[in-house]
Amino acid sequence: MAQTTRSADLTSGPMLQKIILFSIPLAASSILQLLFNAADVVVVGRFAGSTALAAVGSNGSLINLLVNLFVGLSLGANVVAARCFGAKDERGVQDTVQTSVTLGLVSGVLLAVVGFFAARGLLELMSCPEDVIDLSSLYLKIYFIGMPMTMLYNFSSALLRAVGDTKRPLYCLAAAGVINVVLNLVFVIGFSMSVAGVALATIISETVSACMVTRMLMKEQGPLHLDLRKLGFHAGSLKQILLIGLPAGLQSTVFSLSNVVIQSAINSFGSTVVAGSSASANLEGFVYTAMNAFAQAAVTFTSQNMGARKYQNLNRVVINCLLCAIVTGVVLGGGAVLAGNQLLHFYSSDAAVIAAGYDRLRIICGTYLLCGIMDVLASSLRGLGYSVLPMVVSLIGSCLLRLVWIATIFQLNRTPFMLYISYPISWILTAAVHLACLLVVRHKMKNKLKLAIEN
Repeated sequence: MAQTTRSADLTSGPMLQKIILFSIPLAASSILQLLFNAADVVVVGRFAGSTALAAVGSNGSLINLLVNLFVGLSLGANVVAARCFGAKDERGVQDTVQTSVTLGLVSGVLLAVVGFFAARGLLELMSCPEDVIDLSSLYLKIYFIGMPMTMLYNFSSALLRAVGDTKRPLYCLAAAGVINVVLNLVFVIGFSMSVAGVALATIISETVSACMVTRMLMKEQGPLHLDLRKLGFHAGSLKQILLIGLPAGLQSTVFSLSNVVIQSAINSFGSTVVAGSSASANLEGFVYTAMNAFAQAAVTFTSQNMGARKYQNLNRVVINCLLCAIVTGVVLGGGAVLAGNQLLHFYSSDAAVIAAGYDRLRIICGTYLLCGIMDVLASSLRGLGYSVLPMVVSLIGSCLLRLVWIATIFQLNRTPFMLYISYPISWILTAAVHLACLLVVRHKMKNKLKLAIEN
């Protein structure tokens, strides 16, 4: 099969080294994306006040609720493209490229329409504080206008990652990040546009990154080449993307739903706790994305090795990804706890906001390695082709548990601590079940392979 410009063989050689080299640009890309959000939060908190900070920060769970279903579909595109690439199926890769980009644009338009018109109603359902809801609604409406470009970037970069190319999406985000920071300062400080300026800077920068990464696909000479004249859905590729991506997207959506419920409970404590929680959540994101890079590596490496039928590599992939995620969680999560008060000063100078933020930070970041373990195990299952199984486990083990916790235990002691502690409890239970499922699936695979050899 003709090679793409920056493709990589993820099925041979030193696996740990390849996982690290694959994951570092991926983590850096995710961290740059978070820096977009951090720039939003820092600039608006420092120069537009704590009300504007709460308005921007409190939207995260709602945005994720609406967006994550389609981000899950981009994961499906990544898995399908990686399998085809590993199996040297050039036609399969080409069909996946055309289908994925088309799906990204269609989903982006749908999200833009729904998000724009439903913004205020959804915020009201979340019990958004009265002094925040007008600014929150304005931010959401502008933010969702840029969804077609956001989805285009997600699907296009997923295709590049499928063939081992994680560096070029990083370059695109780096360029867009500089634009985002500059425009934040210009719009918020120079033109006093508050949350509207922050949202506008975000969608302009994301448009730049989407156009850059899509242009890279158009310039590819191998099977990853994107031809805009051939955009459309190929039934076989679309079916495979949906089979893998829909369960992952539904899982993320229900996860986000549980987070929306938690955010609604946080909102009940007032704008100070909301602002502190928003600042902490932004810092937590840096730890999470660094760990999650190894979960994404797990699904891509597993998919390529499954496509190439190199089953002997599967154990090495999951063990190395788990090791990397645990080390990252311990180092970055522990560092965030130790330096929490100093880091939170970047977001607000209000002592009450900083204290509220640290109450959350020490619980979440102190136990975040559990989330990293959970994600790697779930991603390994998806790479093996089992997307429904980790979805069901996650929905019951994390989402349902958190909702039950809020409806029962939290009601007996309505404090932020009792709310935040539901996270690590759900992570450890879900990770344990994922591990059991992975062991069972691998055992079944070994038995099937043994029978095939004997016959």
